Amino acid sequence: MPLEPINSQSFKQFHDYLAQHKSRMKSDYQQLLAQDLSKQHWDGCFQRNVLAVLAETYTQALNFLHSLPFQSGATAVDRGMSALTRRLLPIFDGFVDEFLLFAVDKHRTSCALSNFPDEHKPSDDYVNQVKRDIAALWRDFALNANGYFLECP
Repeated sequence: MPLEPINSQSFKQFHDYLAQHKSRMKSDYQQLLAQDLSKQHWDGCFQRNVLAVLAETYTQALNFLHSLPFQSGATAVDRGMSALTRRLLPIFDGFVDEFLLFAVDKHRTSCALSNFPDEHKPSDDYVNQVKRDIAALWRDFALNANGYFLECP
């Protein structure tokens, strides 16, 4: 079978997987937040829980990616990046922003967090710090995905 249909089908499966995973991320976040609040661990809960959910999401996404058949034998590599990686990464466009909007909204509408202003209404500085931490998770995911594509037959 030619390479492109195999790769295209695998990318479609990955896209579908990621689309389905979005609602799970939200419920995972809500569960972690509820656990924190029940234990009165509100300090830093936005950062802690956003990073926990995204770290798990990227781990699961990488595992799912490894389960899909990709063939890169004739795929171009430019400056160490597989063309397959260049096709994969845009699937995540808007992914983190959508999740962060959900998490911030969850905090702003939480009566339980209303006594903790830093968590109830995360400041731009706080959100930007979380985004820097997310960037490190994203970098690791992208490098691992690229490594996988470079090793594919």
